[in-house]
Amino acid sequence: MKYVKTINRILKPKITEQAVVLDLFAGCGGLSLGFEAAGYKTIGFEMNTDAAATYNKNLKGECFTVKLGSDYKYPKADIIIGGPPCQPFSVGGKQKGIDDTRNGFPIFIDAIKQVKPKVFLFENVRGLLYANKWYFEIVLEQLKSLGYTIEFKLLNAVQYGVPQNRERLFVIGHKSAFSFPEPDKVKTVVGEAIGDLMSETPPESKFLNAAQDAYIAKYEKASDCVNPRDLYADRPARTLTCRNLAGATGDMQRVRLPDGRRRRLLIKEAARLQSFPDWFEFSGQETSQFNQIGNAVPPLLAYKIALELKNCFNLKSKTKSKVKQEEAA
Repeated sequence: MKYVKTINRILKPKITEQAVVLDLFAGCGGLSLGFEAAGYKTIGFEMNTDAAATYNKNLKGECFTVKLGSDYKYPKADIIIGGPPCQPFSVGGKQKGIDDTRNGFPIFIDAIKQVKPKVFLFENVRGLLYANKWYFEIVLEQLKSLGYTIEFKLLNAVQYGVPQNRERLFVIGHKSAFSFPEPDKVKTVVGEAIGDLMSETPPESKFLNAAQDAYIAKYEKASDCVNPRDLYADRPARTLTCRNLAGATGDMQRVRLPDGRRRRLLIKEAARLQSFPDWFEFSGQETSQFNQIGNAVPPLLAYKIALELKNCFNLKSKTKSKVKQEEAA
């Protein structure tokens, strides 16, 4: 299984760069893992204790368990990354946007003002481009006023080696040049990620009963679903979310076994579909682990963006060095 070997090989922390990265609202460290695999030292900030414990268990950087506020004092850093809480802007949420107390953008912008990084990146749900686009434009104007050139793009993780259709908005702020990574020519499918696990029934397996099967059939009929929403080995997965991983819902992520039974995803399966390597261990109870996976940025996508951002950061550093050399001459 080439995909599994690839993520196990390349997604390993290896610090080779001098630049320090702050990861705000870091979760379990999906973004940071991608950046550490690209060579950066990270420092995380996350209020969820289980997610912070997962970060500290697996990454070289330290994650501080803290609820960030606009008055928080950050250490010096060259790059800021993060995923401001997206519930206020999610198309699957209540769409309260700026009025939602979970809106993390004021905190993220305050960190940019305070730290003055050379480059920053944030990830958010696609809903920020639609019902809440007016607020997104306000955020962009505030960031531009700080002297940054802004690039943003809606990326689908399935185009970057992740076996999952997952659209998210990525925004980069820089002062040199940046290009988003080129999409892969071939998509990775579910079977390449969990084909060795899809027929297994380990002790922790949770099987759907007759009542759940009947409820799902009713749910799929009401939503005009052509095919059952099981995982198919020859296709990428649907978007993994906290809701369809941790909850017994009509659209829950599940595997159909050879004998016809269906079981919910295993932690290891969900992690691979999100591109976490097998060595990565999650802390907390099962529901907490699923929530961490569902909330994460796919590390493989983060890694590919980090490589492009490294070019941007190094170009900025080289430009400054050249100016100093010219001034000295």
